[in-house]
Amino acid sequence: MKEILVLGIGNLILNDEGVGIHVVKEMMDKNLLNNYVDYLDGGTGGYLLVSVMSLYKHVIIIDATLDKDNNPGKVNVAKPLYPSDFPPILSAHEFGLRQMIESLYFIEQVPNLHLITVSVKNYQRVGMKLSLNVKDAVPKAISAVETVVGSIIREIGRASCRERVYVLV
Repeated sequence: MKEILVLGIGNLILNDEGVGIHVVKEMMDKNLLNNYVDYLDGGTGGYLLVSVMSLYKHVIIIDATLDKDNNPGKVNVAKPLYPSDFPPILSAHEFGLRQMIESLYFIEQVPNLHLITVSVKNYQRVGMKLSLNVKDAVPKAISAVETVVGSIIREIGRASCRERVYVLV
């Protein structure tokens, strides 16, 4: 098991709402970052994902969000520290991401969290195709994941160097 989990969340049969899963699937298909991360299609797993997330030091979550500016395809990257930093209604899941994070705090096993969201407009229409704007955002979301993983790897490298220096002194 690696230290970093890339977790795609969403519902594939609700078109754009499944964008997190589309991003993870494309990264897996292209073998991107496979030496550094584990991938998980979290679907609408809710509470079931809490135990998996708690096993990792770093978790990158990719999910759809309802953008109040109504800007479908917009990619945002955030590093939320507390459950209150997550939007109250991040997506269309019955059990929200905020509740999952609260559960991690409750069991005191909170990984280092990064959140990549893709704004969607119409997420409740049944179908399995991404809208053009959201489909065009998938490479941007992949690039955002790669950037976050790179920063984590650099951080891990610095930490392991500090540990080695500490042991030698």
